[in-house]
Amino acid sequence: MIITNKWRGGMVAVTIVGAALLAACGTGGTPASTATATSTAAAPKAAAPGAIAANIGKDDKADLTGAGATFPAPIYQAWFQDYLKVAPGVKTNYQGVGSGGGIQQYTEKTVDFGATDLPMTDAEQAKATDTQHIPMVLGSVVITYNLDGVTAPLKFDGDTIAKIWLGKITKWNDAAIAALNPGVKLPTTDIAVVSRSDSSGTTGVFTDYLSTVSADWKSAIGVQKAVKWPVGQGGSGNAGVTNGVKQTKDSIGYVELNYAISNKLPYGDVKNKAGKFVTATIPSTSAAAAGVTLPDHYRVSIVNADGDAAYPIASFTWLLLRQDAASCAKQKPLVNMLWWVFHDPSAQKTATDLNYAPLPEKALAPIEKTLKSLKCEGKVILPAS
Repeated sequence: MIITNKWRGGMVAVTIVGAALLAACGTGGTPASTATATSTAAAPKAAAPGAIAANIGKDDKADLTGAGATFPAPIYQAWFQDYLKVAPGVKTNYQGVGSGGGIQQYTEKTVDFGATDLPMTDAEQAKATDTQHIPMVLGSVVITYNLDGVTAPLKFDGDTIAKIWLGKITKWNDAAIAALNPGVKLPTTDIAVVSRSDSSGTTGVFTDYLSTVSADWKSAIGVQKAVKWPVGQGGSGNAGVTNGVKQTKDSIGYVELNYAISNKLPYGDVKNKAGKFVTATIPSTSAAAAGVTLPDHYRVSIVNADGDAAYPIASFTWLLLRQDAASCAKQKPLVNMLWWVFHDPSAQKTATDLNYAPLPEKALAPIEKTLKSLKCEGKVILPAS
């Protein structure tokens, strides 16, 4: 095992490494440049004297709406609330409705921005061709469970996880689980599987991982945000699956790391591509992005990444907004607020306080380039300097 910390006390939530790994992207995802992710994270510095002020939007007035992924909802809501102290006229209402719902509402233009844990597919982006994906955080999906008498983290590999969710492994003391956990007294009870019932980016990441490591899963289910599950019960949102596992003895589910930690649920170590059993932590989640060259459109998978320390079920999570919005009334305050998020020390401290890892310092320049490329009514929003 790479890291051991028993039941992982304290809030060690998923990381925000991905956000600053941005670069401008053209309509239809035509690359203009690339950036390489690293596992070394440090809080980005505030803008240098004479550059764009972090509080450039302090006099803006707007009622912004967003919807989508439930994983980043805590940090988004904290930022939006804190930004009221900077720009009292900018109020933002974000609803964690799942990534599928966020993509739908964004595409239908019923919200000002969307959020997703799985990038839009080609078919989805074809309905909103001017979309800019902005990776905001990097997160891990963990295998959580409710088992009496098990006092150490269980170990899982991809093949075993796939067989549990396919209904091919139905007992906790199955030989495959027992072989991965020698010396652990496993119950003879049935496994109660809990999965997402809504269209979910977390599900997308989970099925992406299983499709990478299991040929049976890839042929039977594949990569999907909404799945007709072969076995088990469903819950809406990460909170729904978390509650389902908490309330059901002998259950197993998949949730974002921070939901397991905040609800004091145990979660297993997962065997990675290098053959190491790895605990989902800030460093192991960051390691999944180490060395990954990100295209300008940032629609990239990092599941089952290379590296001894990489946790294998990890992904970026993205904000979705227009490259050139038809109206400046909402787009300008939104872009100004994002500039504040990435440049104001208090915003970065909020992320740290909520146990999200800070951004790689060297990635601040690419994110600035991306934000400076965004437009409304055909005009760039941020000044050149």
